Amino acid sequence: MQGGAFQKGATVTQAAGVVDAADILNSVGEAVYEWRLDSDALTWSGNAAAVLGIADTAAISSGKAFALYTDGTGGLCRVDAIKQASAPDGGTGIAYQAQYAFKRGDEKIWIEDTGRWFAGADGKPQRAHGVMRVITERHERESKLMQLANFDPLTGELNRVRLLELLGATFDDAIKFRGSCGFMIVAIDHLGGLNESYGFETTEDVIAQVAKRLRARLRGKDHLGRISGNKFGVVLTSCTPDEMTIAADRLMAGVRDETIATPSGPVAVTVTIGGITAPRHARTVPEILARTQDALHAARAKRHGSFVSYRPNVERDALRRESVKATDEIVAALNERRIGLAFEPVVDAKSRIPAFYECLMRVSRSDGTLCHANEIIPVAGRLGLVRMLDYRVLEMVVAELAAAPALTASVNVSPASTVDPDWWAGLGGLLRASPGVAERLIVEITETAAIHDIDDTRGFVTRVKDLGCRIAIDDFGAGNTSFRNLRKLGVDIVKIDGAFVQNILKSSDNQAFVQTMIDLSHRLGLKAVAEWVQDESAAALIAGFGCDYLQGALVGLASSERPWLDAQNVAVNA
Repeated sequence: MQGGAFQKGATVTQAAGVVDAADILNSVGEAVYEWRLDSDALTWSGNAAAVLGIADTAAISSGKAFALYTDGTGGLCRVDAIKQASAPDGGTGIAYQAQYAFKRGDEKIWIEDTGRWFAGADGKPQRAHGVMRVITERHERESKLMQLANFDPLTGELNRVRLLELLGATFDDAIKFRGSCGFMIVAIDHLGGLNESYGFETTEDVIAQVAKRLRARLRGKDHLGRISGNKFGVVLTSCTPDEMTIAADRLMAGVRDETIATPSGPVAVTVTIGGITAPRHARTVPEILARTQDALHAARAKRHGSFVSYRPNVERDALRRESVKATDEIVAALNERRIGLAFEPVVDAKSRIPAFYECLMRVSRSDGTLCHANEIIPVAGRLGLVRMLDYRVLEMVVAELAAAPALTASVNVSPASTVDPDWWAGLGGLLRASPGVAERLIVEITETAAIHDIDDTRGFVTRVKDLGCRIAIDDFGAGNTSFRNLRKLGVDIVKIDGAFVQNILKSSDNQAFVQTMIDLSHRLGLKAVAEWVQDESAAALIAGFGCDYLQGALVGLASSERPWLDAQNVAVNA
């Protein structure tokens, strides 16, 4: 550049001699230009034709002529890049950068155009000079990365992240302009069954074809994306509740009315839809998602292949507020060490001497009141916190056993913990750290949990017994466990459900059941415990049946007292 005009014969002086600048530019695949905006003259370096892959630069010797060869679709052209520069030129020029397609017949190459423009006396752009390079391969790589970042590879529709970004933008516009938008979750029904019947490839084919059918029945201004394996999200702009219902009916019919052709044969598919209008029924994007999911659950409960629009539910919302509160209370109780134990004796049926103590969880609330296990365990189970409570109680029970060599104790374990490898690993670690405790620890599981998956429960029982502990099956009789399953489980103790014991004197059926369970336990080499024993007459009857142990109000309620410590102290003092 010299005096504002590009010299085609420009050279660069180096220690080794004189080198043509065009050769250097050509070797790195770049061309330079000067554009006089006042006259529209466009002057190119000598290698420009080779870089651009054209016969001669004469055809692009003006800005107007060059523009005929460019396509800014998906990019930004040079003129727009210069116009968008808002800063005034202080004499050193203003930088700009653009990317656009350059057309060579039926072919397109992508150009990166970097330069500076300089203002004239009026402050407006008068001339510009810059460097151009071909970036077709890089543009293709970036396009592929952009595709992966924004679109689902199976269906070609938006992925979850991008769809939620558009949902947020649509929601913001609805609030800004006092309008309404809609969001729907469209779930393909029985996808697991399709996978079992036809295989993974056919299932993926069904998902892709369902996406096409949904797309074909949406308005141009709406957005479709895949948010999980069998679920699509639909963002409806400028949508009223009535319009959402119409859209849902159209989508369901579009999928349902014709079978889907697959390599495995035609497949009949339906979709179930939950939807919501916002901001009427939701004030944030997370609320939109959660409440649309609620609507989908309601639609599935109603009938597969149906649509339900979200409606406020006072009881459900109250339950969720209580769940949040309960979560905070449970976590705080764990962090603040407000979890305690109560000990309920299980005595020998004949001598009434305690054989072991069942350790029951107690939670001290922040106000000092106590919360029993039957109050907190169901809530903790629903919130996914029960395993944390189980492990804390286990730690405390093992500590009690380690401190009192005369103590034998049982601890209840929830179904969630029986399939949790971390719980097994934790139990093993605690027992290795406290030798002599395992043979005095009894792990209790409920019968209903045991029969839910016999094979999983049997694996749990085996692992616990391998560590040296015994296993008791609690509330036996409530789940109607068969003789075969009881034998298969390999437990050591059967605790007969108290519902059959508490009224045993008034019911001959209960008497027959309890006696049968005791006989069955003994035939299998198991010990039997009768729960909820409340008076001497019942205790005498049950002991007469040959029951090994009694538990209930008659022999002692749960208490925080530790009677075995008194006996231990007497022995030490003696």
